[in-house]
Amino acid sequence: MAQKHDFERAFGFVLHEAARLLSKRFDQKARAIGLTRAQCSVLFRLSMQEGMNQARLAELMEMEPISLARLLDRMEQAGWVERRADPADRRARRLYMTGKAKPVYERMIAVGLETRGEALAGISQADRDRIIDLLIQVRRNLSERGDAGVGA
Repeated sequence: MAQKHDFERAFGFVLHEAARLLSKRFDQKARAIGLTRAQCSVLFRLSMQEGMNQARLAELMEMEPISLARLLDRMEQAGWVERRADPADRRARRLYMTGKAKPVYERMIAVGLETRGEALAGISQADRDRIIDLLIQVRRNLSERGDAGVGA
């Protein structure tokens, strides 16, 4: 007889559901200030590494380059993103946030902090720190293994 599995306590299920609900809540709040998740992701990535090219950004966002190009076109039209020529490769364009994007980015960060506060309500700072430390270890464990064993 098969053993009954408690999915409510299964690590992958709980992690996925928590991430899904956190994303859904963030999306609701971001939409209220006129942002999409994709736009937020672009601004977040560029805040960490301005000057990356579109191919690298597409890779980080796990998006098709053509879809990202369309998104960047809209963000450039809104005045939030600037494409500059790459001095090392005249075919490539480097991406930068504009001054107009800074207040949008600050609102996005405020939405993120508010959402995080809701998610972590009632959890002590020590436990919050421990959760982050443990998730960093999980990420490290999976990153170190890379694609080894996939398809084997």
